Amino acid sequence: MKTPDSRFYCPLITVGTITLDENESSHAVRVCRACEGDVLQLSDGVGHFADAIIEVADAKACVVRVDNVIEAERPRPKVSLGIACLKDDALEEVVFHAAQTEINRIIFFRTDFSQEPKNSDLKKTVRRAELKSLVSLKQSKKAWITNIEGPVEFDKWLANYQGDLVLCDIDGERQLNLNVSEPASPITLLVGPEGGFSPREIEAIKTFQNGKVHLLNLGNTRLRARTAAIIALGKIL
Repeated sequence: MKTPDSRFYCPLITVGTITLDENESSHAVRVCRACEGDVLQLSDGVGHFADAIIEVADAKACVVRVDNVIEAERPRPKVSLGIACLKDDALEEVVFHAAQTEINRIIFFRTDFSQEPKNSDLKKTVRRAELKSLVSLKQSKKAWITNIEGPVEFDKWLANYQGDLVLCDIDGERQLNLNVSEPASPITLLVGPEGGFSPREIEAIKTFQNGKVHLLNLGNTRLRARTAAIIALGKIL
């Protein structure tokens, strides 16, 4: 038996016989050329894995057998990324890279200086971002899918948020001593749009009362928002 070097998404993993959806079936049979008797590694994105033996190698409805379901050793991450809406396909690019790391969710913010098409509800962008996150789940072999939320008004989100904040700021520290593996409270990394958060928003963040506020310095050069998000995650994870 061979095992394709990929994970396959199955939203409900149970012991017994499972029929994969058409996308995953096609990927297994047509792309990976998996055959009856081969083993597929399944993930449901909510902390469960399974080795599944192919019983029917159908590119539209691949049937597999699961004998044992494995639970992830670590709980769902408590670190999230909040980033202002950006123009073009920048948000999708951020999601594609960030969702390969172990983060809980990515929230799209509408801020004072956020950039997005006028009169846009970003539904297509959010949907494409969800698909990018799913691809990243399988590629990175994570236990937990990174959820996509938004767009939401930043002020409203901040007023209701309970947890710690990390703000990318030129006056911040180069390294933060954060316990991201088992934090006492949720942690959200904040990245503004091109040009950053407005002075009013920065003041609201720095005076936030429902958790600790950490300032993180990303270096001496000015970074694009999409670049800043990935570098900042690399510093705190």
